[in-house]
Amino acid sequence: MDVLLKIETDITIQEALDFIHSPACGGEVVFTGKVRNDTKGRAVDKLFYEAYKEMALSEMQKIADDVARQWDIKKLAMLHAVGDKLPGEVAVVVAVSSVHRGIAFDACEYAIDTLKATVPIWKKEFFSDGEVV
Repeated sequence: MDVLLKIETDITIQEALDFIHSPACGGEVVFTGKVRNDTKGRAVDKLFYEAYKEMALSEMQKIADDVARQWDIKKLAMLHAVGDKLPGEVAVVVAVSSVHRGIAFDACEYAIDTLKATVPIWKKEFFSDGEVV
């Protein structure tokens, strides 16, 4: 399985799509997480993501290894943004390609759920009333 892992200021959906594309694969599944403009009824100005990059990439590799053990995936991309992100901007992309769609869906769901639960990436929310959480 080919893998692309990134923790960078600028990530794009297109980069993940370009990486996973293969004429051998009939299934390509992409999850895109974007910054919302509202959290629990409060207007969000921006989010700030930070990560311990080396550890985050190491944890992402563990997820990729788990995916490779559980599913017949050809390619996997996991990209997470750091720094300031405004509402509507991309914060995370997980993309998977496989011969069949069901496998791609399952592997993509596992990868994003596990990334959110285990990878050391922290988020600060900046609200329009000035409060930071």
